[in-house]
Amino acid sequence: MTNLLYQICREKELFTEDLRVLSDLIDKKVAKSRFLVIGGGGSIGHAVSKEIFRRGASLLHVVDLSENGLVELTRDIRSDLGYRTKNYDTFPLDVQSQYFYEFMNKNKYDYVLNLSALKHVRSEGNSFVMQRMIDTNIIATVASYKAAVDTGVKKYFCVSTDKAANPTNFMGATKRAMELCLMRTNNPIPVSSARFANVAFSNGSLLQGFKNRFEKYQPITAPRDVQRYFVTEKEAGLLCLFSTIIGEDNHTIFPNCTSEIKLTKFSDIVKRFLKCRNFTPYECTSEIEARNYFAKYLGNGKWPVYYFDTNTVGEKLYEEFYTNEEEIIKKEYIDFAFIKSNEIKAEQDIEFFLESIQKINPGHKDSHNLYISELRKFVPSFEHKVACQSLNEKM
Repeated sequence: MTNLLYQICREKELFTEDLRVLSDLIDKKVAKSRFLVIGGGGSIGHAVSKEIFRRGASLLHVVDLSENGLVELTRDIRSDLGYRTKNYDTFPLDVQSQYFYEFMNKNKYDYVLNLSALKHVRSEGNSFVMQRMIDTNIIATVASYKAAVDTGVKKYFCVSTDKAANPTNFMGATKRAMELCLMRTNNPIPVSSARFANVAFSNGSLLQGFKNRFEKYQPITAPRDVQRYFVTEKEAGLLCLFSTIIGEDNHTIFPNCTSEIKLTKFSDIVKRFLKCRNFTPYECTSEIEARNYFAKYLGNGKWPVYYFDTNTVGEKLYEEFYTNEEEIIKKEYIDFAFIKSNEIKAEQDIEFFLESIQKINPGHKDSHNLYISELRKFVPSFEHKVACQSLNEKM
């Protein structure tokens, strides 16, 4: 068992047996195909780009707004894998720019994987950021899918989230809306997706926050009553690749809830995280006590931890990969399964929603409620959770 798996309360890697069965098929398809990865500078995009690269793709182009993210991806690929994919390049481009369609048309991709997303629940605190989340998670995704259709792409993959199942926050609702906008009857090219567990120590995650707080000699905080599923970045990359290559039209992949992946408390992860660094938690009764801890007790082998009960907007006590109304297709796979989309929106309903949500002015005094109202109309399962605090009001 690796140090990483120990910290997320797991014993074995996922997909070992599934890879044994599928590797030959996937390797052959990747080796003869041309790939575009959108949002490849983020953690999941980084992981799936490496999985495609290591299999010697005919061509791999990676796009992201973050130039630094692309630079690190290339350094990581060259340092770890060398030059297996000869036709590899990165481009700091905006998917919504007027030139992006021409870029896609020039390169004639077989597969487009869209990993770009605004993913934080905390982002719904401001209506201008809510508009950016709509633009990224819905509008740009639909636009890139239409460009994929027009330029002859064979298959389109987009990343979703477990927060799209019975969403209680704006982010999860935008991702569910994205699913509904793409998963239509008679799609001109197949669309598949993935609902993820939390990707352990990924960019912006709470677990990455543990590492940052530790390196900066700051206290660690976490909800005591929240449980989440966790996968590694490599497992996230494989999940995307599986869905891209073998996922059927309107199918969403998710990690099957075997004994290897179970709901886990953040407090249990904190204990293991600190143990791997030769510390034990010291539970503080307030944020103030936690912040002042190091001035008094530095060097005693304990690390200040402040656990709190969840009282923040949109946060569930536990996540779920699918709803009771969705059809699960397990087939012969061990560590993953598929959800078949049965809630299909009419074309005119999708277009009306896209038009309505873009008409809202984020500067309007009631724009926050208008955004939530429009999403509720389009996503009936969206039950927005109201609470007394936002995540930005916590350490």
